[in-house]
Amino acid sequence: MNKVREQLQILYKALMTGVSYMIPFVVAGGVLMAISFLGGNPTETGFQINNEFMKNLNSISKAGFTMMIPALAAYVSYSIGGRPALAPGFIIGFIANNPIGDTKISAGFVGALLMGIIVGYIVRFILKLKVPMIIRSIMPILVIPVITTFFAGIIYIYIVSGPIISFSNLIMKLLTDLSGSNLILFAIVLGLICEIDMGGPITKTVTLFTIALMANGNFVANGIYRVCPSIPPLAILISNYLFKNKWTKEDMTAAHSAGVMGLVGITEGAIPFVVKDAKSILPRTMIGCSVGAVIAALGQVESPVPHGGFITAPVVKNPLVYIIAMIVGSFVGALIIGFLKKPIINSEY
Repeated sequence: MNKVREQLQILYKALMTGVSYMIPFVVAGGVLMAISFLGGNPTETGFQINNEFMKNLNSISKAGFTMMIPALAAYVSYSIGGRPALAPGFIIGFIANNPIGDTKISAGFVGALLMGIIVGYIVRFILKLKVPMIIRSIMPILVIPVITTFFAGIIYIYIVSGPIISFSNLIMKLLTDLSGSNLILFAIVLGLICEIDMGGPITKTVTLFTIALMANGNFVANGIYRVCPSIPPLAILISNYLFKNKWTKEDMTAAHSAGVMGLVGITEGAIPFVVKDAKSILPRTMIGCSVGAVIAALGQVESPVPHGGFITAPVVKNPLVYIIAMIVGSFVGALIIGFLKKPIINSEY
């Protein structure tokens, strides 16, 4: 029992380390991206940024988002395996967050988090091996990075990615079956699953599904879906204000950045909170998304733009319902989080 508790403490410390190093990437990338959107407007083909300076700013912000998930994996692995695990963690985190192979499926932050843990434990195992002194001197620089990256990469591509692909296909079939039957049930299911992995394979599957329907002239599913990305980060921000004894000062700072991203339809600002306390955040924001999705379905919201948030309201059919759906969903999520989350002892504002 003591060994199990010890391993759980190691994992918890690793998660907290990964989150603390990831937050600056989220903040820098998210805030700059929100600012860059001021130089554009939504069109039927997506959100277009017209100002050259804002385009460059948007490219800078995307670099922050590109590095965000690899940084999470790297510092989770670093916390478990030490410095030799840092480079393999970055590499495998990048692979997990980007399409690879024929399927073009990426695992997002969930896969990167899992692979960060695996990398860390591979390195811990290698460090315990007895090797000649002459080899030990080059272990951290040469041997461990190469061996760890090789084995972790093989594990991801041939073991971890398979279930992810199968699950994504299952989600696609479920959405296809529901979309032609009961719109409200479809909205409930879509709201529950579309942000469960915060930009991971499930979210990408939903995105592909709605884009495919748009190609056939059906904009209802996309209208329902685009309500959801704003809800998790906005729910967290609202909950920070309504239930101050449930959050720390650091939480509030991060929540402000998440809220700014939420306004422009970027969910990723909620990732640090989900990683830190998934059971308090994830299921409750999923309920908020589902409520927002149902309101959008009842109001027959349609969106021709493959992006969400308040900035796309001008091109949405029934924009008032669209905005109400996001606001109500965010408040529902915030209230559920606040009522059920345990207070922070000695929380000071």
